[in-house]
Amino acid sequence: MTIENLILEFLEKKPESSSVEILQGISEKKSIATIKRVLSKLVVKKLIASTGRGKATRYKLSPFYNLFREIDVTIYYQKEIDERTIIENFNFSLLTKIFPEARLFTEDELIHLIALQKEFEKNISELTEFEIKKEQERLAIDLSWKSSQIEGNTYSLLETERLLKEKETAAGKSKEEAVMLLNHKEAIDFIIENPDYLFPLSLSKIEDIHSILTKELSVDRNIRKRRVGISGTNYHPIDNEFQIKEALSLTCDLINSKKNVFEQAFLALILISYIQPFIDGNKRTARIVNNAILINQKYCPISFRTVDSVDYKKAMLLFYEQNNITTIKRLFIEQYEFAVKTYF
Repeated sequence: MTIENLILEFLEKKPESSSVEILQGISEKKSIATIKRVLSKLVVKKLIASTGRGKATRYKLSPFYNLFREIDVTIYYQKEIDERTIIENFNFSLLTKIFPEARLFTEDELIHLIALQKEFEKNISELTEFEIKKEQERLAIDLSWKSSQIEGNTYSLLETERLLKEKETAAGKSKEEAVMLLNHKEAIDFIIENPDYLFPLSLSKIEDIHSILTKELSVDRNIRKRRVGISGTNYHPIDNEFQIKEALSLTCDLINSKKNVFEQAFLALILISYIQPFIDGNKRTARIVNNAILINQKYCPISFRTVDSVDYKKAMLLFYEQNNITTIKRLFIEQYEFAVKTYF
């Protein structure tokens, strides 16, 4: 176990400890200078918070600890559903206290993302309008395919391309699968053609996107009025219609208040999924709104094409169960990089 983890484990048991108490409490024999250096790094990472000055300085776990602590996904999912210790109920403090005050990306992550965005801007400046539309079409097909695949759709990418370009359905596939893909394409085309429609983001506009995605499917429209379960987890989303609307409205206010576009897009991706405002189609809606934010601000949209569906679901469940964003954030950054390097 690393010194960082030893310190975090110690502070879980004994908050408000001094550096000397921490040194004496962990098993590693290190100098006080080393301990203070590691403590400073943990403060910067927002995993711990400090109070007081000099010898009176005390340390405790940060309110952002759950968000940013490293969790080994492989080890985490070695435990079965009922063996995992989780946050079972919806955490409203994420919307009212944690996310409003948290900087979700580190300085290094932002530097990397901003560099990628500049690369995208350079690339797109060298393309004709026809070439840009062609690349948008390619990305829309990839996103329609992958977003549907994550939800269990069995169309291949080539079959999806044939369906979306030539309206030719694949043999042996259900009508619902084809409709899901066509709806995705319609939703993406809508946000490309009307980039500022969703903004400022509101509950009713998220409902509009959900309506496009679920058109002609056996899915209830509008905010759900009954309980919904999520396979693979004991996390229980809110089951009260008025609280669902409150959570979604708070999410819109939070996203609208953020200045950083990457934070806005990332929050849409995880929070709409976390709230589960609809009976079905929540993650699909989240991925489209995520892209609507990027497109509206002239940022590179994300296709999620190389995401493994199981890895995506595990990353989202980790956020549901532990309110931890590290795994899904890495996935978001990786997919943004993939999009910049692949399209336009």
